[in-house]
Amino acid sequence: MAIEEESLAKGVENVKISEDTPVEQKQEETGTNDTGSTSAAKKKKKNKKKKASSGTTNGNEEGVTDGVEGAEDETKEDNDEQEESAPATAGGEGASEGAAKKKKKKKNKKKSPKTQTEPPTVPVSKLFSNGVFPEGENHEYRDDNTWRTTSEEKRAAERDAYDDYNDMRKAAEVHRQVRAYARKTIKPGMSMIDICETIENGTRSLVEENGLEAGIGFPTGCSLNHCAAHYTPNAGDKTVLSYDDVMKIDFGVHVKGRIIDSAFTMHFNPKYDKLIEAAKEATYAGINEAGIDVRLCDIGAAVHEVYDSYEIELDGKTYDIKPIRNLNGHTIEPYHIHAGKSVPIVRDSGDETKLEEGEQVAIETFCSTGRGYVIEDGECSHYAKAHDAPHVPIRVPRAKSLLASINRHFGTLPFCRRYLDRVGEEKYLLGLRNLVSSGVVTAYPPLCDTRGSYTAQLEHTILLKPTCKEILSKGDDY
Repeated sequence: MAIEEESLAKGVENVKISEDTPVEQKQEETGTNDTGSTSAAKKKKKNKKKKASSGTTNGNEEGVTDGVEGAEDETKEDNDEQEESAPATAGGEGASEGAAKKKKKKKNKKKSPKTQTEPPTVPVSKLFSNGVFPEGENHEYRDDNTWRTTSEEKRAAERDAYDDYNDMRKAAEVHRQVRAYARKTIKPGMSMIDICETIENGTRSLVEENGLEAGIGFPTGCSLNHCAAHYTPNAGDKTVLSYDDVMKIDFGVHVKGRIIDSAFTMHFNPKYDKLIEAAKEATYAGINEAGIDVRLCDIGAAVHEVYDSYEIELDGKTYDIKPIRNLNGHTIEPYHIHAGKSVPIVRDSGDETKLEEGEQVAIETFCSTGRGYVIEDGECSHYAKAHDAPHVPIRVPRAKSLLASINRHFGTLPFCRRYLDRVGEEKYLLGLRNLVSSGVVTAYPPLCDTRGSYTAQLEHTILLKPTCKEILSKGDDY
């Protein structure tokens, strides 16, 4: 390359440069050969800007050509970072075209946020873009089932069921994130409707509600004090949370019918600490006892034993903390929140039915300072289409159209009156009563102990996998 430059310089000495050519342009043209040859010699040097202009001799054309070749080589090497302007080989017009071309900058695509907002609005699918959702807490089986942990056959069975497990874990992740925000923001002075809508709006956003494919698993329960379960406000309910209330928050999330059912108790006055502590310890005793081939009555006995050890002093009076004997945990099936088996929370239930591999189970315990027994009391808000609904003729037109709406929006998932309002149903109470009386829809009124008593609840959904049990809804909070 150096030899070519010497002969080029000798050829240029006798060339007369035109008088109207600016001095700066002469210098630029003379330097072009050096630039071209240098860049050809140093092809791998990046980010060096090259300038090329046309000359009046064959020697200049050769120099420009060398410069172009060097620029092309460098452009290929730096292809991912920038595009160089291509110099022309002759004439001022080509040079101006090359100067007009500018570097193209890559536009940075907006990336999905990696953290949740407050209030929660970012779908969990954006936070876990690979579509793999975190497992809950795994516990090995005990006694005669310890072999399952290392069984290759059982591991293969788990791999086959991965998609279903992942749907459950997605619903569980939504539950964790929504309840984390709820536990932080719910304060005395909020209305029951505001509390429920905070939870429900977060659930709809995070799970990306989509008809019967994904959404709310059942109405948000916010039962207060002596009311243990199945209370959610109807439209117009003016109830406001107070400092001395004990509130059970029970809500569900589903993905493709795989429901996560989990509940916790909120209180603000520390005098109720023992009540909430008892419910938590009893529920975990039930979870620890549960497993494949475990009898339901044995789970109830483990729960009851914990409650026997607790009492609480309220306003100078001591109360035994009792399990609510007619409330139970339950198995869960797709689109069926209360499936075939009930999990007792008292000893001597007499139910020797065993849990089985693959079952999804809601382990929930309730305790009370009252009788330890609940009855239906108050205005009903919870409903669900019966799984075994009889095929009866619906003669009331309003009931028939309401049933079509229920089938379309909820299927066999529980719903409440506020949800009917939300999907545009109006003046539906007569039709709803007709569906209940015909056995097509089941009503679930609030369940209450004696007035003046206090109740608490804690609930987790567990999965009896072939190799171990997984607490799907386990979080940092409980």
